[in-house]
Formats: sequence, C-alpha cells, structure tokens
Amino acid sequence: MDASAETSATVVGAVAAPPYDRASLAHRLWRIGAARVSTGNRVALLRDGPATFEAMLALIAGARGRVSLESYIVRSDAVGERFAPELIAAARRGVRTRVLLDWVGSRTTTRRFVRGLRDGGVEVGIFSPPSPARPWLGMLPRDHRKLLVVDGAAGVIGGIGLGHEWTTGARPGSADGSPWRDTAVRIEGPAARDMDRAFERMWSRATLPGHRELGTSHRGESPDASRLDDGLAMVAIIEGEPWRYRVARALETAAVAATRSIWISDAYFMPSMPLVEALAGAARDGVDVRLLVPSRGDHPWMVRATRRYYPRLVGDGVRIWEWQGEMMHAKTSVVDGRYVRIGSTDFNLLGMAVNYELDAMIGDEALGASMDAMFEEDVARSRPMTAAG
Repeated sequence: MDASAETSATVVGAVAAPPYDRASLAHRLWRIGAARVSTGNRVALLRDGPATFEAMLALIAGARGRVSLESYIVRSDAVGERFAPELIAAARRGVRTRVLLDWVGSRTTTRRFVRGLRDGGVEVGIFSPPSPARPWLGMLPRDHRKLLVVDGAAGVIGGIGLGHEWTTGARPGSADGSPWRDTAVRIEGPAARDMDRAFERMWSRATLPGHRELGTSHRGESPDASRLDDGLAMVAIIEGEPWRYRVARALETAAVAATRSIWISDAYFMPSMPLVEALAGAARDGVDVRLLVPSRGDHPWMVRATRRYYPRLVGDGVRIWEWQGEMMHAKTSVVDGRYVRIGSTDFNLLGMAVNYELDAMIGDEALGASMDAMFEEDVARSRPMTAAG
C-alpha cells in the first residue's frame, strides 16, 4: 500500500460513520437543490472519455422513443463524426432525436456538421448565440451542462463533452498530448425522468421565445421517507441556474455533516469564501479533506488563481494534489465514502452562480467506494502541494 492509501485507510477507519440516513439526505437535497429525490436507481461509474462515449452510443443505439443530447461542447471532429451517424440512424428509425449545444462552447463546430445532422432528421438547438438585444450581448449565461437521456429510462451525466480533448487531448497528435481525465455516471431508473425534464427546460430556453430568463423556479417534491430504503441508489438531479448557488450550498451542507472525509476533484477551482470556510472548518475538525486540481490545462491563468487558495486551505489541514497529466477536468465530490456528486459544475463564480449546470447527487455506498478508489488512483498520479504551491 502506498503512503497516501495508508493514510486514507487510517483516517477513514478512525471514526465510524453514522447510520446511512437516506431520509435526512433526501430532505436536505430537496430543500437546498429544489430537486425531486428518487430511489430505485442503478448507477455505474464511467471513467474518462472512451468509456463514457461507449456507454452513450449504446444508449442511442437502443433508443425506441426519444434521444436527448445536451452538451456545452459538440465538436465536428472525430468524436462528433462518430456520434453523428448514430444520431441520424436513431432519427431515421422514428426516434425523436434532439441535440442541444452551446454557441460559445461549440463555436468551432462547422456548419456542415450541423447541417448534416438536420438533413438526417436530427433536431438541433443552439443555446444563446450573440445578440445585441439581450443582456451581456447574449454571452452570459452559458449552457455548460453535459447530458444524454434516452426514453426517459436511462442516461449519462458528468463533465465530458463531445470532443477530441477526451480521446487525444487538447492538441491531437502532439508528443505530450494525453486524454483529459474526467468522470461521468450512467443512471438507469426513475432519476432518468428528472434528467428528461431538465433537458426539456433547457430545450425550451434555447428554442422558444420568452424562455431565456436568467433563472426559473420549479418545485421539487418533498421526499417520502417510506420509499427510500429499497437498497438501490438514491439520486437527485440538481439544475444549477443563475444566482441560485444550489450545488455550492449542497457541498457546504455536506461539509458540515461530514464525519470522515470530503474528497473533491475540480477542474477550475476558484471557490467562494463560504465554501473555503466550510472546507477549512471540516479539516480543522478532523475530517479528511482532500482536493485534486490540474497542474496545467486549457486556461493557465486559472491554475495560478487556484494556487492562491493553497496557503489558507493547507494551513487548516486540507490536503491538495495537482494532477500531472494534461488536464484534470472532472467535477466530482464524495463525502464519507457514500454521498457522491458528479456533474458539470466547477467551484467558481461561473459554475456556481452564472451558468446553467447539471449535477447528480447520489446516495449509494457501492458508488461511493468506487469513487474513493478512483480518487486514490488519481492521487497516485499527482503531486502533493504545500502552502507555497
């Protein structure tokens, strides 16, 4: 066992976790995230782009009624060209097939690619192209979400867009290029209906006049505790909307409730001071707080900005690692080895307060154990940081 794993085992084993209170967790997520909480779900962890793309393509190939694909990045490269025939094939066999992409994130996507999808029967929506008639010239907020949902029965959610970054790196063919490290989750069960509803709301914002307001409210349903103990995964789909801070508040609440560990992977970490206080406070109280961030990536200035947080966090006992590959793009957290978040939200102002985001909050001990193991593997490929960076 390496040193980091041995340390983890010591810390995690030192304090027994309290009973797994599904009802309490469900009510917190409903109250904080305006999210309906469902159980009876089956979840599977997807590591990196290739595995995620295989899972997505399999879902599209098996679709019978509808395919709804939403992604900040949809490129007309080898990855996009791999998806296009499957989407067109679904449309041609009578499946309603829709693709929603963000104008900024997919601005390099060719018109020929989009036209090919439309000519093949795929409905394509483009979120928020620039307009002088709208606030911020239409440049904010963005649709930063990454979602596939099929037939309202199963789907994939996470941080992985459709582009070469997740297969060959940001610079395909370069000597030091490597695929971006990222995470997604496949969800099958009642939560897929919530993923379906989330897509429909964004589709309306992108394609219908009068639906581009900065934020909208929708009512979740207070969870029924009697239906939460079926032994399968409990899932809440949290829709991050401008100025609502739903994911940030969920993590702050988790930091207060954590008894053993809070392990976070984040691509663009520049959090609010309340979140810094929550993590620092948990570390001072003996919780094993870890942070994994990139050492380099597509925005070098963000790496420098993240390092400005090291003195405060490390000084209070938070342990920080920098990933040594091309880019750590995952947006995940796992609390006490069983409460998991996987989605599109980064801990910075754009992710927390400005853009449209989508995250799955999952209560499942098996998934939590897999997430812990994956985090340990990532740490083994990372460099520990000090207060000085």
